Amino acid sequence: MIRQKRKFEKKYCKYTKMNVEFIDYKDMDLVKISLSERGKIMPRRLTGTNKKIQEMLEVAVKRARHMALIPYTVDTRNLTLPAFVKL
Repeated sequence: MIRQKRKFEKKYCKYTKMNVEFIDYKDMDLVKISLSERGKIMPRRLTGTNKKIQEMLEVAVKRARHMALIPYTVDTRNLTLPAFVKL
């Protein structure tokens, strides 16, 4: 039986590859990797992050939202800029 090639790339944790031990809510460069353009947290099945890091990311995003660094909701009429960019 001939083995077929995968049509998709294997997912890997970007945070583990960068040797990130802790995700701080003030470090928007790390947080924005796993946010959609609407500001939602991307699920593990799409990003490939580890469970431990996904939980740290969830806490960091929720804290950043509470501190008004990331908006809770995004105006759907203006989706040209990512959610974490303030005008």
